[in-house]
Amino acid sequence: MDPNSVKSTLSNLAFGNVMAAAARDYQKELLAHEKGQASSSVNEEVDLDELMDDPELEKLHADRIAALKKEAEKRQELKMQGHGEYREITEADFLGEVTGSEKVVCHFYHQEFYRCKIMDKHLKSLAPRHFKTKFIKLDAENAPFFITKLGIKTLPCVILFRKGVATDRLVGFQDLGGKDDFATRTLESFLVKKGIIEENKREEEDDDYLEGSRRTVRSSVNPDSDSD
Repeated sequence: MDPNSVKSTLSNLAFGNVMAAAARDYQKELLAHEKGQASSSVNEEVDLDELMDDPELEKLHADRIAALKKEAEKRQELKMQGHGEYREITEADFLGEVTGSEKVVCHFYHQEFYRCKIMDKHLKSLAPRHFKTKFIKLDAENAPFFITKLGIKTLPCVILFRKGVATDRLVGFQDLGGKDDFATRTLESFLVKKGIIEENKREEEDDDYLEGSRRTVRSSVNPDSDSD
């Protein structure tokens, strides 16, 4: 037999043995790793079981459930009082509405005034976002007594009530930049500053909320407001 052939055969056998040994070692490592993962999983399950039996955790869970229940009951109570939507009321309803809730935003408007319609749009957007505050509107032509009593001379006029007492007002758009295309966020910031609503965090907003309408808006005769 050729010596070189014998040498090549022995070399191949040795290489084969090395590869076989390496394969066995790799298989052992895989088995050990899988066993370790299974053991870790069992430990995690045990830890979770221990947590579920933790009396402090159970108390925190019970407290959270109770808080959520109380919040739901309060929300339902406010909904019964007309919160969560922007509603029109009559002069006969006015006193009951503004004294029936701690915080109320009331828009005195005229059906023919364009700026009143702009204010309507923004208040309608804010009402469901600020459930703790009531948002209503009253036709000034149909409420002569309260128009006189509250000294309203210019429309739109938004009056802020706390426990039935008028604490502040927004006349026309003079505190909103004086232009028709102000953003809903601008009005919201004004109401937050006055303390009639609370600051809310939202994940996303429409363009009209953040930047105001980009469409051309017909201006009223008076650049600041309409007159009643």
